[in-house]
Amino acid sequence: MSTPDPYIALALQTTCDAVNADQTTEAARVRMAAAIARIRNQVIGSKRFIGQDVRLVVLPEYFLTGFPMGEPAGVWAEKAALDIDGPEYQALGEIARVADVFLGGNAYERDPHFPGLYFQTSFLIAPSGEVVLRNRRLVSMFAPSPYDVYDRYVSIYGKDALFPVADTEIGRISAISSEEILYPEIGRALAVRGAELIVHPTSEAASALPSPKNIAKQARAIENLVYVVSANSAGIDGISIPRASTDGSSKVIDYRGLILAEAGYGESMTGYAEIDIAGLRRYRRRPGMANILSRQPMALWAEAYADIEIQPRNSLIDQAGETVTPSAPWYAERQRRVIEGLADKGVI
Repeated sequence: MSTPDPYIALALQTTCDAVNADQTTEAARVRMAAAIARIRNQVIGSKRFIGQDVRLVVLPEYFLTGFPMGEPAGVWAEKAALDIDGPEYQALGEIARVADVFLGGNAYERDPHFPGLYFQTSFLIAPSGEVVLRNRRLVSMFAPSPYDVYDRYVSIYGKDALFPVADTEIGRISAISSEEILYPEIGRALAVRGAELIVHPTSEAASALPSPKNIAKQARAIENLVYVVSANSAGIDGISIPRASTDGSSKVIDYRGLILAEAGYGESMTGYAEIDIAGLRRYRRRPGMANILSRQPMALWAEAYADIEIQPRNSLIDQAGETVTPSAPWYAERQRRVIEGLADKGVI
């Protein structure tokens, strides 16, 4: 396994121009194309300013569309979700190729195997323009996930697709979407599959106070000995929520949990820092109490979890094995049922 030279990773803090108000799919696609053109200039310009050793650029969560605000799943899938081989991914691949960077980000996308649904996907595009990582969000409050169609999803893609890690020339990279940073099991599952750097596209309420997600970012870095490159939105335009509610604090965190760089508010390229994969690999091989990854009794955790189910799998597959398109209230109703089940079991 070759070890890359140190390089710069940039968490590019850019504004999201939401498509919620667009009345047609065509209008939404025009808006997305304009966002891609703007981001292309920002990526190229940022690398020119920072230096040619920028090898990784991470974009925020759902940077092309914003998030669904009550739209039915089928409507959002048609208007805001990308095709896996569609023009948006091709244009993003061209940015990676022209800028000669690995480009990470997050988008809603359709899957022909699951009509009527969409998945939220964190991706990594190589400098060749090829998508080399596609990590679909497993835990979401208001969006379908592979867990909701688990049996069929695994039969098509295999279990490795649930926690993918890309072995690249700049290290072994995976991704965590936004709120999933709050779930330690996801980060650990990626780390034990070799992940050395976590791309974290997010769109969150930033604060000078220690927010739950900011605490979690450092915790995931410490407990898994990974870099975390977390790109937040520079605000969301076109929705009823105040623009700057999700703005600021894009950052790079090292494998000891130290914040190496952090952006302020507004569109910014100041959240960049050096990534030293060789140093990480040395640290992971160093005996001592701080080497938490090497001290995990994984079989014990697996046994403790084995007979516990909180949120049921396959919730969006009917008895005939077909995909079910959820209504807008379905997600809240499911959570209420889960909470009632936890109460019945005496968990809460």
